[in-house]
Amino acid sequence: MKFDTPATNNPIDRQTVIGKATDRIDGPRKVSGQAPYAYERHDVVANQAYGVIVGAAIAKGRIRSIDADDAEAAPGVLGVVSWSNAGTLGKSDSHTAKLLAGPDVEHYDQAVAIVVAETFEQARAAAKLLRVDYARAPGSFDLEASKGSAKAPKPDDPQKDKNNTSVGDFAGAFARAPVKVDQTFTTPDQSHMMMEPHATIAAWEGDKLTIWTSNQMIAWAVRDLGQTLMVPKENIRVLSPYVGGGFGSKLWVRSDAVMAALAARAVKRPVKVALARPQIMNNTTHRPATIQRVRIGAGRDGKITAIAHESWSGDLPGGGPETATAQTRLLYAGANRMTATRLATLDLPEGNAMRAPGEAVGLLALEVAMDELAETLKMDPVQLRIVNDTQVDPEKPQRQFSQRNLVGCLRAGADRFGWAKRNPVPGQVRDGRWLVGMGMACAFRENMNQKSAARVGIDGKGVVTVATDMTDIGTGSYTIIAQTAAEMMGVPLDKVVVLLGDSSFPASSGSGGQWGGNSSTAGVYAACMKLREAVAAKLGFNSADAVFEGGKVRSGNRSVALAEAAGPSGLSAEDRMEYGDLAKTYAQATFGAHFVEVGVDAATGEARIRRMSGAFAAGRILNPKSARSQVIGAMTMGIGAALMEEAVVDKRFGYFVNHDMAEYHVPVHADIPHQDVLFLDEVDDKTSPMKAKGVGELGICGAGAAVANAIYNACGVRIRDYPLTLDKIIAGLPAMV
Repeated sequence: MKFDTPATNNPIDRQTVIGKATDRIDGPRKVSGQAPYAYERHDVVANQAYGVIVGAAIAKGRIRSIDADDAEAAPGVLGVVSWSNAGTLGKSDSHTAKLLAGPDVEHYDQAVAIVVAETFEQARAAAKLLRVDYARAPGSFDLEASKGSAKAPKPDDPQKDKNNTSVGDFAGAFARAPVKVDQTFTTPDQSHMMMEPHATIAAWEGDKLTIWTSNQMIAWAVRDLGQTLMVPKENIRVLSPYVGGGFGSKLWVRSDAVMAALAARAVKRPVKVALARPQIMNNTTHRPATIQRVRIGAGRDGKITAIAHESWSGDLPGGGPETATAQTRLLYAGANRMTATRLATLDLPEGNAMRAPGEAVGLLALEVAMDELAETLKMDPVQLRIVNDTQVDPEKPQRQFSQRNLVGCLRAGADRFGWAKRNPVPGQVRDGRWLVGMGMACAFRENMNQKSAARVGIDGKGVVTVATDMTDIGTGSYTIIAQTAAEMMGVPLDKVVVLLGDSSFPASSGSGGQWGGNSSTAGVYAACMKLREAVAAKLGFNSADAVFEGGKVRSGNRSVALAEAAGPSGLSAEDRMEYGDLAKTYAQATFGAHFVEVGVDAATGEARIRRMSGAFAAGRILNPKSARSQVIGAMTMGIGAALMEEAVVDKRFGYFVNHDMAEYHVPVHADIPHQDVLFLDEVDDKTSPMKAKGVGELGICGAGAAVANAIYNACGVRIRDYPLTLDKIIAGLPAMV
């Protein structure tokens, strides 16, 4: 099914199930420990052995030799696999670095070998006996030092690089602007720190491979494994029904899957592998550090006349940039604009997608620059954003937004938070030893649609079963898919069974980029529409007039139970949703406004969140309960990015030093007060038949900037180097206190 025009008599609009705050149908299994995650699948295949990956001890160079004699002779060891005996491997289009080093080493902790044994303890002990001789080569590990050599990601064809844009005459307009802001910001490398580590069980049956893994994108996993292992895709089955968090780190298969598959083939036994927490930070992917320059020119009335955003980031050779300028292209009006992205070559572990790639860090700069502009103008920060709203793509005014209510978010959020009580002069409000301030920032994340398919069936008992390879990474996919099927087929939620995360099911959108919820349910919608047509045809009904409700289908004065319509053999249908040129026709995005109150200890510089609120516009909210969970989780990550998260680079040896959850700091319960969330009541009939948009990444966008702006309002210390740790705050406090 192709979505091009809003459907008439859309069953989703009934909202008897869709749009209701619904408990997760997979919740009881998860809280009782009955939901099997990848490493826990003891029952799926017999005789599982254990693999432990040995990572490179250098960041750049070559492997001279590997001495595996002692490891192979250790108790319980079944085999050791390295590049010397793994056979020929292909290069996956999705991986910047190879997932098995040799002879070249491309980054620290890149997989060098896997040791397989009867028990995990035996494999771990034997892994320490492996002797690897390296020839270390000099590497580049410092973004600031490499900034001068950074290049456009596509230097041969900059017109096709969406991260380098120019509209109007920015330089001239900026020079003429009576009010200017020109500031540079830095954000550090960050790690996903999901709860469940990367883990895989791999088993071969002849030339066919089955893996049980933790992965966000099943179809991509099949593709990447096929390319890397040089195995036909039809010989690979990937299962990932439960994923304990990913945040982008599991969009593609990583070394746990590839090494488990290689090891299983070598020892002719199923092999299970889990990456230890320190390996995750250096062996897998991370959000790369950025240096960003934001320039804004405006008139005395606050209207932007010139805006430019430049960003520098680094990655391994052949990698890509952090797209930190993306939101600046669409968020505010302004006739004269420029964005530029530059990529430096760094020999650090691979930089790649982390929750809201681009906007999450880009707004840390842009929204603080907007706060500085408001202060220079002596204008309320909320009003400044309202006067610069736009209903069209600022670069292409002929392209309207499918739905845009940023102003509604700003006004409703400000009113709900009590923004009018804010003292605009920094350092004027105290509560005992605490300096108290308020800050705000806009939230923006583009809405992306992905084609998505599903198969839906009805059995002789009237039970509706949905099968799609969509994943649930803690976002509530099981529930919103069940809600969609229940709404479409007119059955109660307990009459729906949802099967996810299996590559033998129709290929879905997968979970990533904030596209999963809207896209996957649209695929289920398409399959249900086809099934409704099949039911109507079997009964001789006109499908356009048939009403599905209460477990029955009705047309005119005739009503038939779905179970009877399905018959003993049941009925099923499969379809997918595609979008054609929708993205070219409309600018699509989600919007919000964050409001934060912080306290800064006048003596120590410690910053504490006292209140946090957000108002969001993201189309129809399919399940307000799980959507709120997504938003507050993202807001929490935004607080972490503002105040504490930093993967510290050892610039001598090229690795992340604080590679565990003891030293890489993330927010905990004591850091987070109650978070107030308001979803504006809206539908967007241009985006999909669900009239929804993504919401999973919106909450992180702008949240950290609101914290930074609140800290400035509290104590007058403006910090543009994230995270805003107390040493940076206290350095500026003496002038205020």
